[in-house]
Amino acid sequence: MQETMDRVFEIVAVVVEVLGAVAIIIGIITAVVLAGLALLRGQGGKAAIATLRTSLGAGILLGLEVLVAADLVRTITSKPSLEDALILGLIVVIRTVLSMSIQIEIEGVLPWRRALTTSGAQVLADQVKAASRAPEVGSADVGGAADPR
Repeated sequence: MQETMDRVFEIVAVVVEVLGAVAIIIGIITAVVLAGLALLRGQGGKAAIATLRTSLGAGILLGLEVLVAADLVRTITSKPSLEDALILGLIVVIRTVLSMSIQIEIEGVLPWRRALTTSGAQVLADQVKAASRAPEVGSADVGGAADPR
């Protein structure tokens, strides 16, 4: 019975790791597509690069968050040894620091200084929404809409 449960949780951890890798790959593809759309719409190279950086960072951030979840599943279900716990703890710390660094790069503000928590998935979704809204021909943003950050 215990061997079966161990095997099931091992499979769950691997599936979650694969989902994390897929999230990063989809984030890369989405970032390139969104940057290409920005260029095709004539928004200029600067806007395309900003879109690429933000979207790419959001995809990587989402993937890292999923990979940390996989590490937690693996830690909870593994046979406890001090060495394994330390190695997994170090991996989680490294991924968390990377996630925070990417989030600071995307948002331009320290995580503890922002009023609302924004996940990588939310940032990526905001980029997709922004890219799907085509600017109307001949209209100017006179209302001075605030940047959602």
